[in-house]
Amino acid sequence: MTDILSLTVNGESRRAAPGSIADLVRGLELDPMKVAVERNGLIVPRSTLGEAILADGDVFEIVHFVGGGQDDDSWTVAGRTFRSRLIVGTGKYKDFAQNAAAVEASGAEIVTVAVRRVNVSDPKAPMLTDFIDPKTITYLPNTAGCFTADEAIRTLRLAREAGGWDLVKLEVLGEARTLYPDMRETLKACEVLAGEGFLPMVYCVDDPIAAKQLENAGAVAVMPLGAPIGSGLGIQNRVTIRLIVEGASVPVLVDAGVGTASDAAVAMELGCDGVLMNTAIAEAKDPLRMARAMKLAVEAGRDAYLSGRMATRKYADPSSPLAGLI
Repeated sequence: MTDILSLTVNGESRRAAPGSIADLVRGLELDPMKVAVERNGLIVPRSTLGEAILADGDVFEIVHFVGGGQDDDSWTVAGRTFRSRLIVGTGKYKDFAQNAAAVEASGAEIVTVAVRRVNVSDPKAPMLTDFIDPKTITYLPNTAGCFTADEAIRTLRLAREAGGWDLVKLEVLGEARTLYPDMRETLKACEVLAGEGFLPMVYCVDDPIAAKQLENAGAVAVMPLGAPIGSGLGIQNRVTIRLIVEGASVPVLVDAGVGTASDAAVAMELGCDGVLMNTAIAEAKDPLRMARAMKLAVEAGRDAYLSGRMATRKYADPSSPLAGLI
């Protein structure tokens, strides 16, 4: 009777018939030419796998290349891929150092930045780029504070000249009290900017028709508001956000209105590709802790969406069977 060997493969106990390491790899339904094998802490050259004989008690690590990790759930906008689905702003923090620490705690790979005049009276004053490196964190210049298409277009032309950025966030506000977008001016600006080679991610009302019009005008992402900017009210209309997600061919990110972690989770559970926030983190009593909370909430909401939630029911449905009760 053939002796059976006891092996450890990738941390798990496994029994195998005598033979070569190549035989073991094939038995795992893997191609010996597409893996790397370590036996007892030493790399086994691929060319010798067919000659290397298994021994009882051998410990193996078998690896291969996978696309970014098996748990990779990245998203892409305008051909650029990111792992974090959380975008954070760079306003309202007590200083640039706190802002940078919050960005790190959030895990965000994109930050929105406003375009403002240089302080010519103090040209050596600290700048955001001294604390958040645009070589490692993607800057997303935005048009916050613009109330006409012409203002927004001019602002982003300057931003591109200053930093070479073409991926931008477009918002054109209707009036100062609600900070709701003026969709006529937003659409006009989107068409012009797309025509000039910009890649606009666009803040818009939570209206599926408006979102589709922006997409057709060249928006590379649509960013419907959850509630008024800085309000912290959370997503007020889940139905329209869901309709935008279902109808979009570009990424959809909730922008504005998030107040706490549960709001971010809701956005992700609706199928959004990401969430943008500023005030919810910057005005928290502990911004760094809130930044971490938002990171986890976005991840949890995304997992919940991908897992497929249970169906809702009108009446109770017991978890334990009622049959066989004593």
